Amino acid sequence: MYVGEYRDGFRHGRGVYVFKNGARYNGEWRRGRKYGQGTFWYPDGTRYKGEWKRDARHGFGAYYYTNNDIYEGLWKKDLRHGMGTYLYADTGTKYMGTWMEDCMEGPGQLIHARHRFHGLWKHNLPYGRGCFTFENVCMQHGHYIHVRGPADGDPAWIHADEDIVEVQSPHVNSIIVFFESDKEKLAKGDFSPRMGILPIWRARCITPYNPELLPPEAMPLREEVIIFPQFRVSSIIRSNMRHPSPLN
Repeated sequence: MYVGEYRDGFRHGRGVYVFKNGARYNGEWRRGRKYGQGTFWYPDGTRYKGEWKRDARHGFGAYYYTNNDIYEGLWKKDLRHGMGTYLYADTGTKYMGTWMEDCMEGPGQLIHARHRFHGLWKHNLPYGRGCFTFENVCMQHGHYIHVRGPADGDPAWIHADEDIVEVQSPHVNSIIVFFESDKEKLAKGDFSPRMGILPIWRARCITPYNPELLPPEAMPLREEVIIFPQFRVSSIIRSNMRHPSPLN
């Protein structure tokens, strides 16, 4: 059921649409599609409030989960993509950084009550070099390695007597730790490093707090090439042909 504005037979302007499955959208429409600012209540109890483009979450918006977690940031074609913040309601921990295609990816910070981690993320996991800061008093420098853990996530495997082997992973661009018994499977190429991977911190040193030693901060993603409408590629090529560069 739709209650709102129309134009040329399309839902256009502001309006409310109630779906048969109980979902509801209240916001702006353009030629029959959700476009602009609006709020969508999903059947599972989650809610999105923000920008839309062609029926997809696109632009800046906030998503409220049933466990009270909140994501607030940029979206692209229904996926978290760009700068964004994710709040874990049960612990109060907050991730601030970049996202790519719904995954934490690139520079970011994981903020706890009395300390925070600055570093890089890959496939939702911290990896590589980074540092922990403790109330702007001191810093612990080191790096994360990725370790294959059991499917149930029980970290008891860390105390196993079996030898482990460190290799460079082409899949996650980081160091992966395998058990010695996995070497044969790894050589055959039938071992998936993304299955049951856990990040393990390897501390290197502790120094007084110095902001100049922090890793790079998250930056907006640069994905689109700016095209100036007053210039045409063909005219630029012809101009270069008439006036060749002296370096050629």
